[in-house]
Amino acid sequence: MTKMMKAAQIQHFGQQQLEIADVPIPTIGDHDVLVKVAAASINPIDLKTRDGKLKMLLKYSMPLRLGSDFSGTVVQTGTLVKDFKVGDEVYGRVQKNRIGTFADYLAVDQGDIALKPANLSLVESAALPLVSLTSYQALIDLMHVKPGDKVLIQAGSGGIGTVAIQLAKSLGAFVATTTSAKNTGLVRQLGADQVIDYHQTAFEDVLFDYDDVFDTLGGSQLANAFQVVKPGGKVVSISGLPNRAFAQQAGLPMWKQLAFSLATAKIRRLQRQFQVGYEFLFMKPSGTQLAKITKMVEHGTLQPVIDRVVPFFDIQSAVDYSAAGRSVGKIVIKMA
Repeated sequence: MTKMMKAAQIQHFGQQQLEIADVPIPTIGDHDVLVKVAAASINPIDLKTRDGKLKMLLKYSMPLRLGSDFSGTVVQTGTLVKDFKVGDEVYGRVQKNRIGTFADYLAVDQGDIALKPANLSLVESAALPLVSLTSYQALIDLMHVKPGDKVLIQAGSGGIGTVAIQLAKSLGAFVATTTSAKNTGLVRQLGADQVIDYHQTAFEDVLFDYDDVFDTLGGSQLANAFQVVKPGGKVVSISGLPNRAFAQQAGLPMWKQLAFSLATAKIRRLQRQFQVGYEFLFMKPSGTQLAKITKMVEHGTLQPVIDRVVPFFDIQSAVDYSAAGRSVGKIVIKMA
């Protein structure tokens, strides 16, 4: 008899109301572990996936389970799994073709997980995988931030911003960030050196000669970021459009490469005008990097910032709250 579990899913792109369905517990491959999910966090990519905004990059079949990162306990291991055992408490970000962490159980490749930080609960740990890996890959892999660098981090009180500020400070950077006045105290506590109330001041009017900008907003905020970066610096965006270089690296077909090239013509003009580099970041899961992040957390370098914890049966209210864009830090879904 097939064993069943609860999972949150959609039947079509654009479906705003998630449905909680009974679905089979996934089977695992040789390199996989089966995790009983304790908690999962909501991320902007989950909403973009739900709304069909990533169809140019990712192909999904329906019904589609949502959810990108998680924490939980290993209950079964594949025959070739060497690094984890039943009973281990782990966390991670699944591959983009294996999403579905808003569920009781999850099959995940052993290479995409790490032991959770010993000083955090499972619920707290679930707030970290996607945002910490994204920040790590932006600041360390792409920007190569070093002591004394000046870095602007957009939306400092958001899920990624709260982690990126802490990581940038640990690397020795001078950090500026944008937020609303009510969150100034929080971002300063996290390490921000200069805080700009975006309701009152445009960051491009007061910042200059920066080494890097980490853009989490896209649109005009991304375009304006080029004005504050010195020649030879870099803008890294997770909310702008992928450019042709990204499409080529991702192995996308030629027509998509051309489409992204046309769509980012304005970005290329800004690159030439200000002599600034541009990278679109589509974060990749990495258990190896997550293990390094675990050590940072255990050493007190990083800590999660959680807006609220919502029970799984009330996941729709959490998704709606996330879509409103007013959360400070992460929204965590606690499974039964």
